[in-house]
Amino acid sequence: MKNDAPQTLLNDAVNAPVDTWVPITVAHGDGIGPEIMAATLKVLAAAGARIVPETIEIGENMYLAGHSSGIAPEAWDSLRRTQVFLKAPITTPSGGGYKSLNVTIRKTLGLYANVRPCVSYAPFVATQHPKLNLVIVRENEEDLYAGIEHRQTDEVFQCLKLITRPGCEKIVRYAFEYARAHGRKKVTCMSKDNIMKMTDGLFHQVFDEIRTEYPEIATEHMIIDIGAARLATKPEQFDVIVTPNLYGDILSDIAAEMTGSVGLAGSANIGEHVAMFEAIHGSAPDIAGQGIANPSGLLLGAVMMLVHIGQPEVAERIHNAWLCTIEDGQVTTDLHQASAGTVPLGCMAFADAVIERLGRVPQHFATVRYQAPTPQSNQTDQAPKRPLYLRAPAAAKALVGVDVFVHEGKRTVKALAGQLQAASTPALQLQMITNRGVKVWPQGFPETFCTDHWRCRFTATSAQGTIGQRDIVELMAALTDAGIDVIKTENLCTFNGVQGFALGQGQ
Repeated sequence: MKNDAPQTLLNDAVNAPVDTWVPITVAHGDGIGPEIMAATLKVLAAAGARIVPETIEIGENMYLAGHSSGIAPEAWDSLRRTQVFLKAPITTPSGGGYKSLNVTIRKTLGLYANVRPCVSYAPFVATQHPKLNLVIVRENEEDLYAGIEHRQTDEVFQCLKLITRPGCEKIVRYAFEYARAHGRKKVTCMSKDNIMKMTDGLFHQVFDEIRTEYPEIATEHMIIDIGAARLATKPEQFDVIVTPNLYGDILSDIAAEMTGSVGLAGSANIGEHVAMFEAIHGSAPDIAGQGIANPSGLLLGAVMMLVHIGQPEVAERIHNAWLCTIEDGQVTTDLHQASAGTVPLGCMAFADAVIERLGRVPQHFATVRYQAPTPQSNQTDQAPKRPLYLRAPAAAKALVGVDVFVHEGKRTVKALAGQLQAASTPALQLQMITNRGVKVWPQGFPETFCTDHWRCRFTATSAQGTIGQRDIVELMAALTDAGIDVIKTENLCTFNGVQGFALGQGQ
């Protein structure tokens, strides 16, 4: 790691009060990353950002050096010390065995909120949606991005979708606090709880609980498919959108592209202790080294960083100068191709154009003002302090059965059911078999296509309707003795008497 602040910044930093200069960690990344980072840091220095950057190396070189997540152990020391990370895009090498660096950083440092503003800049940037101005607040740590995957049979692979109550509470509350702090009027929750009634259902439930604490903010819930369709056709009806991880990732790229260029979108990843700021686009190795990359996404991510670290006046100066540059038709090559009357600039020339306009305010666009900092956890100066989440008392948990997942590719479901029934124990009897979630025994349909992966549900036979862990162990022993290939099990429980598992489709 090295300190790479411009020398003028370093000289001023020595003479400035310690608490006015903020150390940040910087990664120049891969592909176009070094170019857009150099341009961004140049603008920040010219605007008077009171930062002291230090560099870490991440990305492709670290992957190839044997670090499977793309980051060396010592780089974590800088991130934990500065607690602010400005990151250029990286390249993940092709082939298996490489874990997503973004996901690793977000989860390791608890960056639970991904904030992605998407704004159209018509008529200076060509778009079919000139009134688009929204913010997507995406849960950042769980959902399918937990990355828990297994191959279970010859034909079936599994990815576990994990949704937690603390995760839902943190991101939903953050969305409302963000809306309140930034003068946004409505928060829309999007989920798929008509199908995933327990996981997405929890997300929707928590949204309904928390929204009552913000009566001044309008709210709505939409199923993700129709919500995405409405976003694509009527984006002006949205203000802040809060979603689980996967949906938010997809929606934010769509919304950013609808503005006219995904290259214009910055992104903040906020945690209780650390925050990371970046562009939402990738490393674009096909144009690397040509000097034509658009630094706007990373620059606007850096603007979000400046607000976060308490330098909103510098953030305003840069953002307004950037808007003036766009108004004056000074754009990078990617925007020049889509907009008439513009002057194409290279990456550093565009940065220089922004610098020339520092101190100006836009004439067509509204002048940007950052009176309130982006909430660093869930707090603002205007709102009473609330915990990020509240853990409820432990529920009364009762074990009522077990789902046994079986690999069987030769026998019919009728033959499999007969063998499973024969192996049942006095405490647990076979109730149902599903294939890819659809009930195929008893009374299955011959038209249902089946793979070699079966969920076999055993339920308690006792009058109380409960079992103990040893009853499951005895069942596993009996199935093993019968030659059944058990892949895994999932306990069936109730919590305060409420069923904690889904029925099979058709059950």
